[in-house]
Amino acid sequence: MGEARIVVDGVAIEFPLYHGNSRSLKKTVFAAASGRLGEDRQHRIVVQALRDISFTLVPGDRLGLIGSNGAGKTTLLRTLAGIYEPVLGRVRVAGTINAMLDPNLGMNPDLSGRENIVLRGLFAGLSGAAIRRLEEDVQDFAELGDFMDLPMRVFSSGMVIRLGFALATAIRPQVLLMDEWFLAGDAGFMQKARLRLEDLVRGADILVLSSHNVEVVRSWCNRVLWMDQGRILEDGPADAVLEHYLGHALPPAPAG
Repeated sequence: MGEARIVVDGVAIEFPLYHGNSRSLKKTVFAAASGRLGEDRQHRIVVQALRDISFTLVPGDRLGLIGSNGAGKTTLLRTLAGIYEPVLGRVRVAGTINAMLDPNLGMNPDLSGRENIVLRGLFAGLSGAAIRRLEEDVQDFAELGDFMDLPMRVFSSGMVIRLGFALATAIRPQVLLMDEWFLAGDAGFMQKARLRLEDLVRGADILVLSSHNVEVVRSWCNRVLWMDQGRILEDGPADAVLEHYLGHALPPAPAG
């Protein structure tokens, strides 16, 4: 297994606008107001979701992505995960990846919870014995009981999150990509989940976390990208960038 590394060089992401529905109209108005409308080679109107993004991450880097809604944080995470293809520039990610972006990511609602676990294990290249251990670990943590053998489409949203969380945190990656939905959930579950999540974060060589929670970013990240309208506004040490973003000094970090 080689050394983990992320290299993002001059990346741009664009989304074509297809008119005819209110959501597309809303996107058009937003993009026009923020100066993010453009035209691609097929002469389609596009939203420029990311523009000229460049950075490099090596083992030990803990990168926080901050910025207002629509700044491009989730788009950048999905690009690092290989979900979106850049129209310009390139992304190179070395090392095993775990993308904790959406509770339903990679899960089939027509399969049972147990079948989804097996599917994830096969996708990760695990052996039969390792898949059985994965199944036991996820079952113990998610506490879904007999629902494990029912199709996921009958699960409540809370059950989907518990299964998604348990599964996403069961396989240890070199590169961990995480959106802040993993920090949401009912208080009882999150108390139990936080230790498991912190253990996963500590074990990763590289972390990229998108969050509005300044305290979480400050405690988990040593570097921050402040994003605005698809561009990097500032890139630097966590406390310095957070202070510029918030417009005031931060209190001293808690000891330990």
